[in-house]
Amino acid sequence: MRRLTVAISLPLLLLGGFLLYALSPREIDAIAPPDRTSFSPIAVERGQRLALLGNCNTCHTSEGGRPYAGGYGVETPFGTIYGTNITPDPETGIGAWSLEAFDRSMRQGIDREGRHLYPAFPYDHFTTISDGDVGALYAFLMTREPVRQPTRENDLPLPLRFRPLLAGWKLLAFREGRFEPDADVTREVDYGRYLVEGLGHCGACHTPRNLIQGERRDAPLRGGLSAGWTAPAIAGEAAAVVPWTQDTLETYLRDGFDPEHGAGSGPMQPVGVNLARTPREDARAMAAYLMTVLEPRPALPPPAPNPAVDASTAALFAGACLSCHDGSLGGGARGMPLDTSTAVHANDPRNLANIVMMGRQPLPGTVGSYMPGFADLLVDQQIEDLIAYVRARYSGLPPFGDVSSAVRDAREATR
Repeated sequence: MRRLTVAISLPLLLLGGFLLYALSPREIDAIAPPDRTSFSPIAVERGQRLALLGNCNTCHTSEGGRPYAGGYGVETPFGTIYGTNITPDPETGIGAWSLEAFDRSMRQGIDREGRHLYPAFPYDHFTTISDGDVGALYAFLMTREPVRQPTRENDLPLPLRFRPLLAGWKLLAFREGRFEPDADVTREVDYGRYLVEGLGHCGACHTPRNLIQGERRDAPLRGGLSAGWTAPAIAGEAAAVVPWTQDTLETYLRDGFDPEHGAGSGPMQPVGVNLARTPREDARAMAAYLMTVLEPRPALPPPAPNPAVDASTAALFAGACLSCHDGSLGGGARGMPLDTSTAVHANDPRNLANIVMMGRQPLPGTVGSYMPGFADLLVDQQIEDLIAYVRARYSGLPPFGDVSSAVRDAREATR
């Protein structure tokens, strides 16, 4: 009888303890929006720099929308989560949030009302940010133009709309804590680690995830997936054909392009745009840190001298691709040398399919490398054949597997 009582009581106690934890966050009192003049101009300036480093404008601004007013959809394996309004509007934004409430959201993933936040907002990285930087970011956001715009409802299955369940995810995948400096490395490298692991939240894309979509702690920065793109490894064995240097990595991070490695596309493209607007020392420090965790890729076999290919595919490549990718053009029209392209030498065809289908265009208000997309000009089979041809002609690696699925997914992303 005692064993039966224990067998029944223990699960009930555990369930009760979990519910107590899940429902325990209190609501923090609302405040009147602070006067803009109450914030130090130095803090606001620092906060602007931090907002760029954290890419806040990317996830909290919808296409064509007002800055920081929310509405951008973050695609996850479970559905779409929409970025919230973080302008100082008191009703639909964070105008009624105190610094305490803002700090709790950044470091614990709990909003002012006491609701658990979805980890599409990377508080598992922001938890490491210093007190001063949290305050500076708060100062910057609270001095933006208020925008009255309610946040869209998340597109999630019904069980996942019950936010207390997120407490379970936190128990398994979230560790609150501050950045701990490393006295054994240079200040530049340590600052770079602070940005990469914290505000830059590089691991959110570049770290593989487990079944509950938590980042795998045994493989930090070893490559992941983001919005239908492969985020290559930026620690351990590099995905790049040509070894990175601190200079080329800094150039890539700030300019979004390096001629020996390629152009930042997909979710990486706005990262370069934002880093280009911060002091060069930020990208320099991030590159310095990454160089301490990156290892060169082993030498790859040369491509076969005369790969077997259908004549029509060779002609299609010559007409659609070769004029840009043979190195004869200059400036933004010069195509990436395909024999050193990371996408061509990747383990899967996902990025190559995306770039052929969608191309790469500079973001509004910016300049940069350009490639037209071929979604409206070529059918899927032609793109599959081009990918296979480029892989065989410019690398000595085996053919890609499941090119059809990659092309199909890329096609779906253009609709």
